[in-house]
Amino acid sequence: MTTRDLHLTDSVRSARDDARAQSGQGSAWMPYLPASSSPYRPPGVEPAALVWAETVAPGGYTHKVLARGSRLRFDDPTGDACAHLLLFNALEPVERLNVADTLKIPWQAYLGENHPLLSGDGRVLAVVSGDSSGRHDAFCGTTTDAWNERKYGDARPEGPSPSGRSLFLKAAAKHGLGRRDLPPSLSFFQGVRVEADGALAWRGGAGPGTHVELVAEMPLLVLVANVAHPLDPRPDYVVGPLRVHAWRGAPTGPDGPRFTAAAPELRRAYLNTVDYCEARGL
Repeated sequence: MTTRDLHLTDSVRSARDDARAQSGQGSAWMPYLPASSSPYRPPGVEPAALVWAETVAPGGYTHKVLARGSRLRFDDPTGDACAHLLLFNALEPVERLNVADTLKIPWQAYLGENHPLLSGDGRVLAVVSGDSSGRHDAFCGTTTDAWNERKYGDARPEGPSPSGRSLFLKAAAKHGLGRRDLPPSLSFFQGVRVEADGALAWRGGAGPGTHVELVAEMPLLVLVANVAHPLDPRPDYVVGPLRVHAWRGAPTGPDGPRFTAAAPELRRAYLNTVDYCEARGL
């Protein structure tokens, strides 16, 4: 073995030892592995039931495939989180969230408890099963590079003010999807209302400690970007951490109150969903 070989071997060993020495370190923004180790477990949820637990950094993103029936919970610990959300049928991602139908079918423009999140194929991807915030938006979508560059001077995914669109693209790429696959998104925790003259008014968050829960009515691919809302009037890029948890559960059944009390248009969407999933043995 030459002197050069010894030097290289020593360098590799040193690099390995350095990496292993850091293995016990953590970050405030990270997935908790296993999910049962989350220090922020939702009330009443057994640790063993958790399948996803993560704190998403301000200006960060995350993604996950969830089984039908899963419960998905977002928590806003500071009052400044803004969870921009895209949902896809995990079996056939060409079926995806349709924000227009999500507002049109239930005849309700504002997201809240029991609001269905529909696909363009007339099926219920998920439903809002719990909401302590009441400050959400299905009108504005997320931020773009051009918007953030104009307002903050930077939109790079790794920069100080990433756009929601750029982060969605990164998340989508990990599942073989690209720019053409990303529809308009909705967002939780930063409210928008339509004024009498038709103008969109930003209402901000409801304060620290609020949450939103969803039921996955189909197998879901979930993409999340935690970025400042496009109508936020504050000159600085303001967004707080976002906590995400998911656990096993059951979808809405034909005898469930959301199903039986639904208006005819929404009942049809639930029937379409059940028909699709039962044909696939889900």
